[in-house]
Amino acid sequence: MFNIKLSDMKKLLLISTIILLSITSNQGQTNITTTTPPESKKKVQVAILFDTSNSMDGLIDQAKSRIWSIVNEISNLKYNDEIPEIEIGLYHYGNDKLPMTKNYIEQILPLTSDLDLISEKLFGLKTNGGSEFCGAVIQESLNELNWSNDTNNLKMIYIAGNESFNQGPVNYKEVCANASSKNIFINTIYCGSYENGIREFWKDGAKCSNGDYFNIDSDRAIVHYKTPYDEQINLYNDSLNNTYYGYGSIGKRKKSLQLLQDSNAEMESISVKTERAIVKSKGKVYKNKNWDLIDAVEEEEIDITKLTENELPDEFKGKSNSEKKSMLEKAKQDRKKYQKIIGDLAVEREKYIINEKKKDTENPKEDDFGSSVNESIMNKAKKIGFDK
Repeated sequence: MFNIKLSDMKKLLLISTIILLSITSNQGQTNITTTTPPESKKKVQVAILFDTSNSMDGLIDQAKSRIWSIVNEISNLKYNDEIPEIEIGLYHYGNDKLPMTKNYIEQILPLTSDLDLISEKLFGLKTNGGSEFCGAVIQESLNELNWSNDTNNLKMIYIAGNESFNQGPVNYKEVCANASSKNIFINTIYCGSYENGIREFWKDGAKCSNGDYFNIDSDRAIVHYKTPYDEQINLYNDSLNNTYYGYGSIGKRKKSLQLLQDSNAEMESISVKTERAIVKSKGKVYKNKNWDLIDAVEEEEIDITKLTENELPDEFKGKSNSEKKSMLEKAKQDRKKYQKIIGDLAVEREKYIINEKKKDTENPKEDDFGSSVNESIMNKAKKIGFDK
């Protein structure tokens, strides 16, 4: 029926083969081509290593007074106009109640953005005599914590204490080299005179990873500046608290923890409580999606209509789905309102404090735990592309 020459058949076969190879090749390329994921949110990761031997009560007190100032300072940083995610980890060392087999070291918290939990653990620290092995505790923090691999993330270790930096079974110089290879800065805070810290290798402990060395008087009381804005901020903080609804198995406990950490901050001073309230007004920093209904819905962690009665906050039980959504929306708008009011008052408060410091001749600037951490974070952050 068809009169096709052999030469024509060869041509057709050749063309068919080329087409088939082309299709196969394109299919292979499709299979191996991957979409480059968007760059993850930038992080500021901070590990704080506290000496909790007998003489360090003052250091712990300074940290309690300054923790919210530190978080506030970090939250002022931006990378490409975005606020970075803040993660803080805690260790303590040099305490006889810790196991000798672990070199008197304990991880209190891994790197976490749960700010209430960080506060709870910090306020739970107790001192007791012991042997302080700086190299060993730094090594533990390097090996155990989930450090980011992104070289543009800021990764800082702060170790504070008052014994010789070169004690113990781990050579701090080798630890420094390990930190440098991971773009992690080791910053040392010696509780004593500047010169004595140099003699006891604290400055060298920072220098070997391009970190910063500070000395502080850990027994010095923190100077807080009371302002006419503190009372207003804390009243609105109470209103802000009323917009948090704990859900699920941990909701009630975490809600209670939120209020307890307000009280802990207030025990330090009204200024510390105010600093905490200012942190809580920053929705991108103070996030509680694991227990708070509004944050969880915002982050699409849960669907409020699918929670069981037992999982719902008491205020939402027995409500229709439309009522739940309406209540949730009102709480969300109230939260935004109180966050903005506190934020605006915080700006005026900061201006007031700056002016008061200029007039204060009795309290010259001295390094304390908080100012040391804040200063070095700002300096290092700017060098890797963050701005304020």
